[in-house]
Amino acid sequence: MKIEADECRAALILIRRTIEEHCPPGVLPSEEAVNGLYGPELIHEAEALAAAIVATIDKMQLRVMMKPPAPSIK
Repeated sequence: MKIEADECRAALILIRRTIEEHCPPGVLPSEEAVNGLYGPELIHEAEALAAAIVATIDKMQLRVMMKPPAPSIK
């Protein structure tokens, strides 16, 4: 099964918008920055999106690790 480039682009745009809406600021570079950091191809956008997801998970894990335990009620 071959997926057309336009369909891939549309899927990546949807993923980008979701990351921009729900993930911490700064985990995903702008589309222009992705071109400079990773490259201009669709695979480069996918790499940036994957890196943003990993960065989000790392930030969430760090936040959980740094959160002090709740006081115990006796």
